[in-house]
Amino acid sequence: MTNVLIVEDSRITRKSIERQLRELDGFNVLLSIENAANAEIACMKGNIDLILMDICTSDNESGLKAAKRIKQHYPQIRIIMMTSMPEHSFIRKAREIGCDSFWYKEYGDMDLTEVCLRTMEGESVFPEDTPALRIGEVSSKDFTERELEVIRLLASGCKYSDIALELSISENTVKFHIKSIMAKTGYKNTLQLVADVVEKRLVLPKY
Repeated sequence: MTNVLIVEDSRITRKSIERQLRELDGFNVLLSIENAANAEIACMKGNIDLILMDICTSDNESGLKAAKRIKQHYPQIRIIMMTSMPEHSFIRKAREIGCDSFWYKEYGDMDLTEVCLRTMEGESVFPEDTPALRIGEVSSKDFTERELEVIRLLASGCKYSDIALELSISENTVKFHIKSIMAKTGYKNTLQLVADVVEKRLVLPKY
């Protein structure tokens, strides 16, 4: 029997996941909570084999940060990260902290139950890429990784000098990347850019 902890802030989604798992042979919903900060406490009590972890949980608690702590202390517990947010860095971050699989709630055509079964069989199930979003006049796929890093730091409120320091590049290089981003998107200033990427959740700095 696979004992499951569900961490999901939406009550409707949480109940839906509970129903799906209760219909799946060999899976037992041990606990269902809405805040990632309580997930590690639940793990201390033992008996958890699989966590379905939402990335953005109640009280702005990050599921990624909670998953990182859990993997450090309980590496045997398998974790499937879940999100409806198309944030460009989430898949990479989930891989880096050792999460076992990743599931988009609103993108792709794979059922959560299939991801759970394959994960517990030892497979690592990840989407090939993040969903494409329209940002200004281009697709988010048209940005380079460095440009996405610059966009993320702009959305975090960083000045050019801060971005240069964070990325270990010169301010002139920062200006070069921003000029390229502006040319691609057609925006007149970075305020328009930041408003768009945050509204469409291409970047979510706090997570």
